[in-house]
Amino acid sequence: MLLIMNNKKECLLLCSVQSDCCFSTPDSGQHFQFQNWTIKADQAKKAEFIRTAEKLKNQLVNIEKDKNGNLYSKKSDFRVEYSTLEELEHKMTNNRKAEKAKIQQQLAKIHNNVKRLQRQLKDVKPTPEFVEKLREMMEEAENAINGFKEEQRLIYEELMKEEKTATNELSALQKKIDTWALGSSAIERVFRLPSGKVPVDKTLQNHLPEEVVEFERFLQQTGGRQGGWDDYDHQHFLKVWTKHKGKPSYIKEALEYLSGRTREDIQQHETWYQEFLILEERKKESIEKWKMKKQQEKQEILKQKQKSEKMFKTENLQQEAAQKQKAEKERKKQQAAVEAWKRHKEIEFAMKQASRLKEEEEREKKQQKERQRQFQLKLLLEKYTRQKEEQEALQRLEKEKREEAEREERKRIAAEEISKFQERDLHKLEVKILEKQAKEEEKIEKEKRLAKLREKVEVHVTRDPSRLYKPTKGWDERTKEIGPTDVQPLLHIPHRAIPTWRQGL
Repeated sequence: MLLIMNNKKECLLLCSVQSDCCFSTPDSGQHFQFQNWTIKADQAKKAEFIRTAEKLKNQLVNIEKDKNGNLYSKKSDFRVEYSTLEELEHKMTNNRKAEKAKIQQQLAKIHNNVKRLQRQLKDVKPTPEFVEKLREMMEEAENAINGFKEEQRLIYEELMKEEKTATNELSALQKKIDTWALGSSAIERVFRLPSGKVPVDKTLQNHLPEEVVEFERFLQQTGGRQGGWDDYDHQHFLKVWTKHKGKPSYIKEALEYLSGRTREDIQQHETWYQEFLILEERKKESIEKWKMKKQQEKQEILKQKQKSEKMFKTENLQQEAAQKQKAEKERKKQQAAVEAWKRHKEIEFAMKQASRLKEEEEREKKQQKERQRQFQLKLLLEKYTRQKEEQEALQRLEKEKREEAEREERKRIAAEEISKFQERDLHKLEVKILEKQAKEEEKIEKEKRLAKLREKVEVHVTRDPSRLYKPTKGWDERTKEIGPTDVQPLLHIPHRAIPTWRQGL
């Protein structure tokens, strides 16, 4: 609903802005001065409206996120129940899109009419037919804008009624929820406590049924919903006790599962469990009675709310009727002001047409004088251009002659320099040839000297393979100095001792 109202308000604002633009001709300055205070008030209202619309838009985005995350999530436990609500929302979204497209088409049509009127005002013709045609176009655009405004106003009023109705329903529901809050929150807190010891607050005793308080006190005094036993022992006890349907024969099997428990412990736990079941059943019956009582109270409160809503609706209808009358008076007042402004604009338009014709005649005379002056300036410019071209031609000829003489001089200097360079190169070449010949002669002389030296030091030896097995002269000299020695045979060769464990092996 907030999104629908937001779209409606944006359309109304756009229509109001375009209706102001349709009269924004170049001659509309006096009209803005005539209704200056009205325009300022409208601008302030528009700015306030835009701020409110942006705020509502942001709130709507946040609500959409919360809704999609909590209601339409696939992991939600109430996915099936909320599917109907989701289908209804899709249907309303499609309706909003269709209505938005329709409004955009109407605004586009009004925009085209205004643009066509502005194009006609750019090319004004001082003829009665043109004035009549212009009046018809203005009336057509104005009627389209007024019709669109009236249609949107009715839709907006209908939406305001729906918003008030929804607000009243939400207020009634909120009050009903507030009446349930104290008792419901107390019961939920008790139900959600863990299976251990359950504390019973004194404040809750005053609001809970006596059976519920008695049950919670019993749990607190006896060790919680398992009678002081751990979860493993209690579950095995329930399994065996349920299997034997509470008969005494279950004790023997229970002792097998509960190795740390005695027969007396099991019997005491059975007594506790039977009392637990009795008190729990009483608690359930008490809660059902309490719910029925609360339901009756809700129905009584709902009846009272319906009566108050009827009275509130009657007052709203009276206020809306008064507002409609006031709005109708305001619309008639504005219509009269617009009619007066139209008459004023028609007179002003006729006067301006006459002054415009006079201005056009004066402008034509000025343009004729300007054309004559431009023609004279053109003739002078052509004469000056011809003279300048002749001077430039003479300058080009002189420049070409001067460049030709410079080229000839450069050629002569280049030829002289080339002959000098050639002579220098020939001289360098001759010097290099002489140096090369001197080096070759010196190399030949050096080779001759080396050949003579080789002949002097060269050794001529004949080949004798038996020399390989003969002792060298160095060995002969060594044996001469030492002389022969007496060699005796070795009778005993020293070696390491043999361990006892290896002896005899």
